[in-house]
Amino acid sequence: MNSSLDLYINKFFKLESAGGILLVGAAAVAIIMANTFLNEYYELLLSTPVEIRIGELEIAKPLLLWINDGLMAIFFFLVGLELKRELVEGELSDKRNIILPGVGAIGGMLVPALIYFWLNKDDPVAVKGWAIPAATDIAFALGVLTLLGSRVPTSLKIFLTSLAIFDDVGAIVIIAVFYAAKISVVALAVVAACLPLLFVLNKRNVVSKSPYLLIGLIMWVATLKSGVHATLSGVLLAMFIPLNSKENPSYSPLKSLEHDLHSIVAFFILPVFAFANAGLNLTGVSVEQLFHGVPMGIALGLFFGKQIGIFTLCWLVIVLKLAQLPKGMNWASLYGTSMLCGIGFTMSLFIGSLAFEETGVNLLFDERLGIIVGSLASGAIGFLVLKFGLGRAAH
Repeated sequence: MNSSLDLYINKFFKLESAGGILLVGAAAVAIIMANTFLNEYYELLLSTPVEIRIGELEIAKPLLLWINDGLMAIFFFLVGLELKRELVEGELSDKRNIILPGVGAIGGMLVPALIYFWLNKDDPVAVKGWAIPAATDIAFALGVLTLLGSRVPTSLKIFLTSLAIFDDVGAIVIIAVFYAAKISVVALAVVAACLPLLFVLNKRNVVSKSPYLLIGLIMWVATLKSGVHATLSGVLLAMFIPLNSKENPSYSPLKSLEHDLHSIVAFFILPVFAFANAGLNLTGVSVEQLFHGVPMGIALGLFFGKQIGIFTLCWLVIVLKLAQLPKGMNWASLYGTSMLCGIGFTMSLFIGSLAFEETGVNLLFDERLGIIVGSLASGAIGFLVLKFGLGRAAH
C-alpha cells in the first residue's frame, strides 16, 4: 500500500501542472480557513512576530512579511536565473524570438493598468493599485495548458513562457520604481558595494555557490533595510551567477541552482505564498462589492485588458511583418493564450500587498476579490478557447 502511495506521489510531482495544482489547493485551504471558525487561527498564524537580531542589526516582521519579503526573494532569484539562461543561450538569445512575446508583454501590462487607472483615477488611495492587473502567473497559466495534453504545440509553450518572462521583468521594474518605501542611502550603499564583489567572482569564474549566496544574503538584508523591495536582490544576484564553468564545460552553476530551486519554489514557496495571501473572508460579501472600483478595475484589467493588450499588439506586429505567428499556432490559439495571461494570481497578490499594506486603508480584501474573479474567468474562458482553437492548429 505504501509503495503504491509513493508511486502515486512521485507521478504527481513529475506532472508539469503539479505546481499549479498545489497553488490552487493552498489558495483553497486559505479561503476555507478564512471563512470558518479557523479564521482566528489563520490570522494569528500570519501575524506571528518573527525576529532576528545580531548586535544592533534587527529584522522584526510578522510571519506574513517574512513570506512576502523573504521567500519571494528566492522566487525572484529563480526568475532571474531563468531570464539569464534564456537571454544567453535559450529562445530569447535569438532576437527574432524576442519581438512577439516582448511586444505582447508590453500590451499585456499597459492596457490592464489603463483600465484600472480609468476606473480608480478619482481615488488617490485606490489608484495605487494600478499595477495589480498587469502581472501574469506563469505557473497557473502553464498548469491550464497541461490540461489540454499533447495537442499543445511546443511553440505555444515557448511563446507563453517567453511572454511571462518579459512580464516578470516588467513587474520587477514596476516594483523597483513605483513601490519603493522611504529610501535609506546607507543601506543602498551596502547593496552597491556587493555588486562589484559579485562581478569579480563572476569574472574569475568562481563556480562555488557559497560565496555568491553569502553576498546575496548580505545584499538581501541591505535591500530590505533600504526601502527598495527586498525581492529585487534575488534578481540582481542571479545576473552574476556564471552560466558555464571554464574548467569543467559540462557543469553549469546557473543551471545547477535553477534545478535545485525549481522544486522548492514550485512545491513550497509559491503554495506557501498563496496560502498566506489568498485568505479572503467572504462573510457578508454582496454582489455590489465586486462593482467597487478596486475589484472591478482588477477583474476587468485581468480578463479584458490582458487579452486585448496582448492579442492586439501581437496581431499588429505580425500584420506589419515585424514578427511571425509561431509555427503550430493560429489566431485562435494566440487569442486563447492571451486570455490565459489574465491569470494573475501570485504576482498580482504580491503587487497588491505592496500597493495597499501601508496605506492604512483596508483595500486588500477588494484587491483579492478582483484577482480571484479575474483570474478564474481568464483561466476558464482561455481554456475553452484553446480547447477548440488548438483542434484547428497545424502542428
